[in-house]
Amino acid sequence: MINSHLFSQAPTTPPRPLRDNTYSALKKRIREAILAEWRGLLPTCASYNHLPSLNPRPFMGLGKCIAGRIHQMRAGKGYLAGHPTWRSPDADTSCPRCGLEPETFKHSILTCPSRPGARSRLLHGVSSVGPAAPLWSSLPLLKRPATFIGVTSTGFPPTMFPPDTPPSSSPLPLWPLTVPPPS
Repeated sequence: MINSHLFSQAPTTPPRPLRDNTYSALKKRIREAILAEWRGLLPTCASYNHLPSLNPRPFMGLGKCIAGRIHQMRAGKGYLAGHPTWRSPDADTSCPRCGLEPETFKHSILTCPSRPGARSRLLHGVSSVGPAAPLWSSLPLLKRPATFIGVTSTGFPPTMFPPDTPPSSSPLPLWPLTVPPPS
């Protein structure tokens, strides 16, 4: 298929160490360019402490619904009362369950006094939900608040569940907590 006179003019393949270093450097430059373009095209708000990444976050190993809820609550854009909304910026931010503090991500997961039973059963080893917490780098640890959020319906729209039937009475989460095998 290849003309023999063209084969002699073909460039030789560089040695493997040079080839690997060149590939790694090129891959690194491409990744940096992609992230820089993302930061320029889709800047995050000042309150969002998580930089763009090409590696999936550990909570993306969860189901779409719960991963979305966790991402929204971390960004401060979920259905919690303490998260501002464009429709009603002056709305009451106090927790609808306890009424003691603003309903923030930390309050609804770790400190709300209205959920001590679910918290003691489901949140073993979770002591922080801050950006640097070990929770965000460990999928097994992350499954605990994911189950808590699903069972207690934390971060779901208030009209999704009637107030007289608390969702915390459901025995199991409504989504699979297994991580799909890598493909």
